[in-house]
Amino acid sequence: MSSHTGSAAPGLVLRTGVPDTAAYDEAVAGAVAEGLASRIASHDADLWGPEAAEEAGKRLGWTGLATASRPLVADIEALHAELATQGVHRVVLCGMGGSSLAPEVICEAAGVPLDVVDSSDPDFVRRAAGERLSETVVVVSSKSGGTVETDSQKRAFEAAFRDAGIDPAGRIVVVTDPGSPLEESATQDGYRVFRADPEVGGRFSALTAFGLVPSGLAGADIGGLLDEAEAARPDLEADSADNPGTRLGVLMGRAAVDGVDKLVLADAGSAYPGLGDWIEQLVAESTGKDGTGILPVVVEHLDAPDFGRQATPDSVLTAIGPRTTFLDGLEPPSGYTVAVDGPLGAQLLLWEYATAVAGRILGINPFDQPDVESAKAAAREMLDGAGEPPRLRFSSGAVSVFADGASGGDWLPDGTDSVPDAVSALLDRLDPEQGYLSVQVYADRHRDAGLARLRPALAVRTGRPTTFGWGPRFLHSTGQYHKGGPATGVYLQVTTEPEADLEVPGRPFTFAEFLTAQAVGDGRVLAGKGRPVLRLHVASPEHLDALVRELV
Repeated sequence: MSSHTGSAAPGLVLRTGVPDTAAYDEAVAGAVAEGLASRIASHDADLWGPEAAEEAGKRLGWTGLATASRPLVADIEALHAELATQGVHRVVLCGMGGSSLAPEVICEAAGVPLDVVDSSDPDFVRRAAGERLSETVVVVSSKSGGTVETDSQKRAFEAAFRDAGIDPAGRIVVVTDPGSPLEESATQDGYRVFRADPEVGGRFSALTAFGLVPSGLAGADIGGLLDEAEAARPDLEADSADNPGTRLGVLMGRAAVDGVDKLVLADAGSAYPGLGDWIEQLVAESTGKDGTGILPVVVEHLDAPDFGRQATPDSVLTAIGPRTTFLDGLEPPSGYTVAVDGPLGAQLLLWEYATAVAGRILGINPFDQPDVESAKAAAREMLDGAGEPPRLRFSSGAVSVFADGASGGDWLPDGTDSVPDAVSALLDRLDPEQGYLSVQVYADRHRDAGLARLRPALAVRTGRPTTFGWGPRFLHSTGQYHKGGPATGVYLQVTTEPEADLEVPGRPFTFAEFLTAQAVGDGRVLAGKGRPVLRLHVASPEHLDALVRELV
């Protein structure tokens, strides 16, 4: 393995290790000769083929956001100051996918609090809507204006404000695209509305109003964030062999073409450890389609117990942060390594360019998400009572076990009657060369944070890349890859009865009914594609810890 260190863009450092330097340099030179970076910057919609041209033509506005979003800063800062004079200091963000992941990492990096409500779990929503309402402003973010999760969260907060004698019009701020149903209703209701750039897709929207409004209201230096992106922009637009965006994108794309399609992301002492979750959505949803793609595997940090286990022949080991020396002497089986460090604004733009370049190499449209709607449709079908009820395979104590997938769930051997045996049967379905395990938990991600221990424990057990997602949050992230990417995954779902259900005001379903429909619906779509899905449904949250102990 050979390595290359580059720092062309101000503050950005990219170190790469590849198994074949000559082939990699040739691929980078080809990208430079094609003018990929400058063509992306100039919004050349033809880069990803004729079928993608229409979509790409209205999704490349992200390249100039460091400048285009500058006028937003003063408006956001003025509203922040106005709210502060009213004693409103708590910022809640209701949003899914790109609408919540970017503000979460921006605020984490800035060290300012932001309460992100990106769940349909009734316990999660009830607690968020029941705290400190007298000092709370709620940012409701939805690009389409029709995201059911976000609409349900908005309705819950409107009811909570009214019950507390507070006019929602003074406490709800809306971020959406011009002309969306949410813009129309919010304007009628007297809410403050920020209109985002319609030529930027959700997962590329970190530097639009979707990323800047909640972050700025929470107190983050959003002007400084734009400065960081602007400083890196000239080098990311340049057709040069030293362009870090081109180099990273070529490595990701070429590795995936060669079967090295797992991007293992570990924090290396950065000031923004949550960046991996944002990269996960950007890369997985952009590339996971047409039976190909790059699967990000977010590992907590370089010292996580399973990081070395993720060094499989199909994995690119990636470190984010100043500990770039982790590459020294590292010889992973694939030969591919990446270390990235730099200011957050610069990193956001870097990964966006790299993802667009990787999409070009993979021959896919990085700006659509054709398989996301299937899970939404399946959830609606469940809520309407039209779907087949899930088939219970057996119960063990507080856990009910459901199995779907290839041949209608026949992958689970007859006579299986214990949870550990059912999980072992699922793991036996893992392809030892290209397979991955996806752990999906539909619960309160604050109260039940301990469930995240399942990921490293099962990764060590299987020796295979293992991802972890909170439902329904991950449906707007890796959910596209699960259904549209390579058919190499096996899926472990964990669901639970809530402490108490919560009505969705004005809707014919509750939050618990909606969450269950999302889990069952997504599992059903995966099963329909031949993916094995095991769902463990726990009778109450108090039994979740026991389930973890049983499995780890």
